[in-house]
Amino acid sequence: MTDRTDARLTELEIKASYADDLLEQLNALVARQQQQIDLLQRELLALRQQMRDAPGAGLGSAADERPPHY
Repeated sequence: MTDRTDARLTELEIKASYADDLLEQLNALVARQQQQIDLLQRELLALRQQMRDAPGAGLGSAADERPPHY
C-alpha cells in the first residue's frame, strides 16, 4: 500500500472508533431515558390510583371554591 492509502485507512479506522464510542454513549443514554420513562409511568399510575381511591376524588367542597373572606 502507498503512504496515502495507509493514511486514508488510518483516518477511516479513527472515524470508525469514534462512531463506535458515540453509538455506545447513545445506547447508554437511551437506556437511562427508558428507565426514567418507566419510573415516571409507574408514578403516574400510582397517582391515578390514589386519586381514584381518595374519598370525594375530583369533588371540591364549598369551602374550597370561595375565598375565606366571603
